[in-house]
Amino acid sequence: MTAPTTTTAAGRPFHAEHPSAAGTSPVRQVSALVRRNLTHIKRQPEMLTDVTIQPVMFVLLFAFVFGGSIVVPGVDYKEWLLPGIMAQTMTFSAFIVAIGLNTDLGKGIVDRFRSLPIGRSSVVVARSVSSLIHSMIGIVVMSVTGLFVGWGIHHGVLRGLAGYGLLLLFGFAMIWVGILFGSALRSVEAVQGVMFTTVFPITFLSNAFARTDVMPDWLRFLAEWNPISSLVQALRELWGNDGIPLPADSALPLQHPVLTTVIWSVGLSAVLAPLAVRAFVGRTRD
Repeated sequence: MTAPTTTTAAGRPFHAEHPSAAGTSPVRQVSALVRRNLTHIKRQPEMLTDVTIQPVMFVLLFAFVFGGSIVVPGVDYKEWLLPGIMAQTMTFSAFIVAIGLNTDLGKGIVDRFRSLPIGRSSVVVARSVSSLIHSMIGIVVMSVTGLFVGWGIHHGVLRGLAGYGLLLLFGFAMIWVGILFGSALRSVEAVQGVMFTTVFPITFLSNAFARTDVMPDWLRFLAEWNPISSLVQALRELWGNDGIPLPADSALPLQHPVLTTVIWSVGLSAVLAPLAVRAFVGRTRD
């Protein structure tokens, strides 16, 4: 029995859900596509500016330009800031996967895959893995930059690694946001416009750059229930960058940030993954 396929208008098969039956394993397919995506970075290093130059600029601007007017009791603002910028960078992984996937769809790259024994899932998984690698490059760059401006991890190696693990878990959830937008929207310009006006403000409506306890009540409520705030607070507690204890009236997510971040990440993935896969399948059937 042959693997089920869908057929394009040109009559070319696109193996749907059983790519291993076509002679290559899903792991080989994903690894080949990841290498292809990363080769673009090697040949076009300017693609790394969003996870190298941009985060460093954020660190320097907020630490030395705005930091002088922002006071966080019990901790230097530069240490308090770094977890927020790292969380923002991982959130922006949605941009990376959305633009990359939309570009492949728009330029017909995915159409070319239809003549090969490649499953739809391999294309999506490879784009996700590539995006995580791309974003983690930025996290490494910011970690090194942070060491130069006075940031550090003060609670040991295990808690430090746990923080980086939370970043990866949250980044995985953000990838499904990117796949959904990248598949549903019809142009790179539309992806950039929609995601910039949604994802970018959400990162600032959090505790990433400013304390939530000094915000107006309605704004504080939104900020403290923001998933990004839970991630940032978890990183600060795990790495020892949190300063004085939170106010007693802080929202529940900030009182238990590690558990809340895990719940948010798993919940967002569970809701968005089926929607993203459906949007991608629908787009590749056009």
